[in-house]
Amino acid sequence: MPTLADTYYERAGALLALAREANAPAIARLAPIIGQSIARGGVVHTFGSGHSELISREIIGRAGGLVCVTGIIDPTGGFIENLPGYGERLAARYDRQYQLNAGETVIVISNSGKNASPVDVALYAKGRGLTVAALTCLAMSRVTPSQHPSGKRLFEVADHVLDNGGVPGDAVVEVGDGTSAGPTSTLIGCSVLNWLMLSVVEWLRANGHPLPLLRSQNSPGAIEHNRELGARYRARLSRQLA
Repeated sequence: MPTLADTYYERAGALLALAREANAPAIARLAPIIGQSIARGGVVHTFGSGHSELISREIIGRAGGLVCVTGIIDPTGGFIENLPGYGERLAARYDRQYQLNAGETVIVISNSGKNASPVDVALYAKGRGLTVAALTCLAMSRVTPSQHPSGKRLFEVADHVLDNGGVPGDAVVEVGDGTSAGPTSTLIGCSVLNWLMLSVVEWLRANGHPLPLLRSQNSPGAIEHNRELGARYRARLSRQLA
């Protein structure tokens, strides 16, 4: 009899394969947009409220990742994400310090897509002329009422939608009494972002642009390399490189 972990491994793996196929067209459309922005000196912004912040941080300051990725960080950890206007104020404050520039891209992550702050950030960024990419669970978001004053959910305001392919409630393993465990949104969400970033790298390479990739600081010469890269973007990155 399979263990709960075995069941999770099988189901999460199947959802991951489906997400790879389902998101390929959106990634193909979005990667050149981000690549062109980076080639012009732009950066990529991310935002995730609550647990989704973990996913938003996946591509910030990572060895093997692009240096020009920065995050809008909620100091409350998402505890007041449905306070009217809070997300807009958060984005405006970030904008004043790090700049949300027209032509750049912001990736907004929310599994449910219903909470106010992610929608606020997306709408603010659109108003500033940025491309908005949503990473969400469409199966959940389509059946969940919005908490935003507009009545819209994240996928309804984004320019491009990436779907983590999860199920309503996120967890995929039934453990009895109608209760489930084993969420997949982080596992698949982080994978989707890495697929997207690699597609951006591929576009930059194919079009003859330098690859501003960070190296593991445990590798020889990596600290100096990373500092040199970071210096080009230092005023734009909310996570400063040492």
